[in-house]
Amino acid sequence: MVSEFNISTSFTLLGLVEMDGLKYLYSSLLLLIYLLILLFNLIIVIAVWAEESLHQPMYVLIASLVLNGIIGSSSFFPKLIVDLVSSTTVISRDACFIQSFCLMISTYCKISTFTLMAYDTHLAVCHPLRYNSLMTNVVVLNLLVGSFFFNLIIVLITILLSARLPLCGSQINNIFCDNMSLFILSCLDSSVNNIFGTVTFAFYLITALLILLYSYIQIFLVCTKVSKDAGKKATHTVVTHLLIFSIFLKGVLFIFIRYRLENVNLPTLVHILLSMTALVFPPILTPLIYGLRTKTLKTQVIGQLLEIYEWRRS
Repeated sequence: MVSEFNISTSFTLLGLVEMDGLKYLYSSLLLLIYLLILLFNLIIVIAVWAEESLHQPMYVLIASLVLNGIIGSSSFFPKLIVDLVSSTTVISRDACFIQSFCLMISTYCKISTFTLMAYDTHLAVCHPLRYNSLMTNVVVLNLLVGSFFFNLIIVLITILLSARLPLCGSQINNIFCDNMSLFILSCLDSSVNNIFGTVTFAFYLITALLILLYSYIQIFLVCTKVSKDAGKKATHTVVTHLLIFSIFLKGVLFIFIRYRLENVNLPTLVHILLSMTALVFPPILTPLIYGLRTKTLKTQVIGQLLEIYEWRRS
């Protein structure tokens, strides 16, 4: 009985229908944004990879964060650009779930990486004598891999719960597929999906925020007791982390608001803008802020850019 509902082999992305009138303008703008994202983030990744002095836990975590931005953006921008140019407004069922999976795992990995960065800074400031033994590159890589597989389990369960739902609708009021857009189309009660997704993500985010809050409070307390230069450096690092994390949280908030406005008669363009905010600004601003505010990293990036410039001149 349930299987007869699952007749849709593809979905129509209403956001693409809305953008079709100015598709060449939008596709050109999106291509420029995507290329900038790749350029900014790859510069950071290459700088950390190439410079041995940056093979430290803090820079490994920064590289992981911007690499996550590349992967998340690449699961969205290329298909959107191609669809606009070719006037394609549909996405297959399998491709829809794959895109939803990629965007979700990227979000969870960003949260876990931000949490690890706060923990790393906390150890560096509050336990400086033990830092080199407590936080090594091997430890960081183990934490990153471990958190990835933990996130993978959560996301797989969430996607599988959505995949089992009988879907009656075939129109998604967005320019990409995400999990909430899918179970909104369910013919039956999707409260299990809604509760699991909301509770899991809320618990995950709140736990991360509590760890961040505890770490940064301890850091500021230590900063009031140490020398002015050391306190200034620690505060600079914390402010940079908070700035990046706040940009990411605003993106998540925009997506949350978009779904709470699903039943409100808002233009599709508003839904597009709310969704794009979460996918455009964090991957562009993250490498820029770290590249400008992290002195050692900035020096290495500038050095690499000068080398490229000299190579092209010769």
